[in-house]
Amino acid sequence: MRASAFTSTALATLVLLACQAQSDRAHDEGDGDAAPATSAATPAPETAPAGAAQEPALDDATIVAIFDAANTADIETGRLAVERGSSKAVRDFGAMLARDHQAVRKQGRDLAAKLGVTPTPPADDASARAHAEAMQALRGKSGAEFDRAFLDHEVAFHQGVIDAVNATLLPAIRNEELKALVVKVAPAFEAHRIAADKLRSGLRA
Repeated sequence: MRASAFTSTALATLVLLACQAQSDRAHDEGDGDAAPATSAATPAPETAPAGAAQEPALDDATIVAIFDAANTADIETGRLAVERGSSKAVRDFGAMLARDHQAVRKQGRDLAAKLGVTPTPPADDASARAHAEAMQALRGKSGAEFDRAFLDHEVAFHQGVIDAVNATLLPAIRNEELKALVVKVAPAFEAHRIAADKLRSGLRA
């Protein structure tokens, strides 16, 4: 299987966002396990604030930011396909991606406003850089090469979103309305992945 550099970078958008806080928590918990045993009466050290290990790795504000970033990324790649796609099928698919993800992003932003949640990207968020690198790689291609690279990107990107939603984001969501929205729109990500894969197969036929 061939995986281009920009595809790996695109996946990093979701991987870095969805897993960074979780790995930080695992590190903190590992440090806690390695600490010397103390009696119940011994106060916790000043360097380990009480409750730090019990806080969720991802809160709803961070998940809203991840959700928004994923939609924004695919709006931009979809628009790029409209501009640079060499086949009408790819241009039409790009237009559909931009349209669908704009609608989903609006739903997320409207819900965040309703709940009074301010989207908060994870600390040391590298998603913007990762997306910029993916877009730069795509802009460096043209014609049929662009079409293939774009569709490779879309299959990998949507699979990355689906995996992050199922394994990391949904289990961490606290607010039921936010969870319901993510559950509602998740099938659209799978539909986009399938459509991209079918288009890609058609190009190789």
